[in-house]
Amino acid sequence: MNELYLMFTIVDRNKTKRFLSLYESCGVNVIFAMLGAGTASSQLLDSFGLERTEKAVLTAAVTDVTWKEIKRGLERRLQIDVPGTGIAFIVPMSSIGGKKVLQYLTESQNYEKGEETVMKETKYELLVLIANQGYSNIIMDAAREQGAGGGTVVHAKGTGAEKAAQFLGVSLAAEKEMVFIVVRSDSKNRIMRAVMDQAGLQSKAKAIAFSLPVSAVAGMRLLESEEEE
Repeated sequence: MNELYLMFTIVDRNKTKRFLSLYESCGVNVIFAMLGAGTASSQLLDSFGLERTEKAVLTAAVTDVTWKEIKRGLERRLQIDVPGTGIAFIVPMSSIGGKKVLQYLTESQNYEKGEETVMKETKYELLVLIANQGYSNIIMDAAREQGAGGGTVVHAKGTGAEKAAQFLGVSLAAEKEMVFIVVRSDSKNRIMRAVMDQAGLQSKAKAIAFSLPVSAVAGMRLLESEEEE
């Protein structure tokens, strides 16, 4: 049985195509790209042979088997260990918003669903909701109705193989909005269900949802106090 992870890759924007090509060759067909910029000090950049360049942040769902194959490719084909090339890491995923979304994210990776989460006892989780641009308000309204607090919206673009772009009628190349919401684990399922009911694949928003375990938080005391009352 495979475990499922969210893979993050931070790389100079002008090297993005090389990384995308590797990931697609490993069967990763659904990838979301965001724009970023490095913020390290000049002294630190110089010591690692880095430059102040614009970055791309790539995210994709991968199984542990796929990650091992990708890691070999990153080290051997792209020489990721050479300073300034980039960095990639994985975070365990705890749940997915429905079987169709799971198929969409893991298509071509031969994922066998096992237990819901790698880290079961976390008090909080990070909900990640990805939808077509312009529908983040609908997502947040649905989440707040079920007790969620505030969220953060990041603009992104879907990229990947043409096959995945047509999966379930989801246009992968369209501009996307990624919404991040930290929620209590015991409220995660109802919040995710509410969002998928109002903005899921059957709607124009075409939202997909999954969650990541959070080991510790700061800044949620007010929400905890309200729930205790």
